[in-house]
Amino acid sequence: MSWPMCVLGDVAPAKPIKLNSFKQSDNFWQVTLDHIESGTGKLLERNIKPLSEAGTSTHAFDERHVLYSKLRPYLNKVLLPDGIGIGTTELVPMLPDPERLDRDYLAYYLKSNIFVNWVSNQTAGAKMPRVSMNTFWEHEIPLPPLPEQKRIAAILDKADSLRRKNQQAIQLADKFLRAVFLDMFGDLFSENGYRSARKKPISELTTYIDYRGKTPEKSEYGVPLITAKNVKKGFISEEPREYIPESNYKNWMTRGQPLENDVLFTTEAPLGNVALLGKYEKVAVGQRLVSLRSKGELTQEYLLYCLLNPYIQNLINQKSSGSTAKGIRTKELYQIELPMPEINKQNEFSCIYRKTITVNQQYIFSENCSSSLFSALSQKAFAGEL
Repeated sequence: MSWPMCVLGDVAPAKPIKLNSFKQSDNFWQVTLDHIESGTGKLLERNIKPLSEAGTSTHAFDERHVLYSKLRPYLNKVLLPDGIGIGTTELVPMLPDPERLDRDYLAYYLKSNIFVNWVSNQTAGAKMPRVSMNTFWEHEIPLPPLPEQKRIAAILDKADSLRRKNQQAIQLADKFLRAVFLDMFGDLFSENGYRSARKKPISELTTYIDYRGKTPEKSEYGVPLITAKNVKKGFISEEPREYIPESNYKNWMTRGQPLENDVLFTTEAPLGNVALLGKYEKVAVGQRLVSLRSKGELTQEYLLYCLLNPYIQNLINQKSSGSTAKGIRTKELYQIELPMPEINKQNEFSCIYRKTITVNQQYIFSENCSSSLFSALSQKAFAGEL
């Protein structure tokens, strides 16, 4: 069944709350792009500050609004606020008409592949592309009756809950490995320990391939494409699932072939996510990623958790640049020095890692399946087929 279409600006216009009734000393929940997790809409941090410290933030909202990012590559950052606050100018406070548009339904639609793919094609700008808001408000959204919208949102809630539970299981395994890593090597990542540790720059410890550059041509099937959107902190998600044509593979991968267990590092948007590449018959890598492979003085598993360590992450952030979206130049990244503990101790950690990951693979498989299920349900829901 196809639903009637309605112009987005008619049913969910931008209507921020006026701030003239508040004092500059009043504390406000202040939201930036960094506070929202892509895709999930999860709030990563609740920042409370006086209104006087809001800076360029002018878009006030409350629990009736849906916050939407108009910047690429953050076009799937959507937040359902649970209280009054103020957002930066990159976040649009959309106010759905409660008699025509369900708030949860709107949020799921804005995060759907259907909408994200459409809005990605509307962006313009060199450094930080953004969507034209005139074009955005003219977009037509499928608008079933309100009870049907609530039914669709409830189904997607259940599918999303399954996906989140699998993600939580993966995160628990990661927390365990981080705890083991700190127990074995934590002394190397304190201020004094790092200063006195035997270290070498990344450029001397690894071979590396910089896959960054122009966006490859994509296709509905072919060779799987791994981009920065797939690389999380400690694991690779199969969603969003993208491909490049088989015929383009050799031309695209001229910088070098990725290998199983290569450490993939995101250089921007987001900065500093790190994961080991799994086993693929063929895989294409690109878009804000570099691949690191140890020359032999570090194990790949130690290298992974070394780069994930907060102390090293802080060094990475110190060398980064950019205000809205931080990034790091390859030259700066490769100059960062990593501690080099005894290789036998690294091998011991790698053994623990492999045993843990063997168990965790079933959760990663379930996470990929649940993400695919969620995407399929979302596709059907907004096509009127659910």
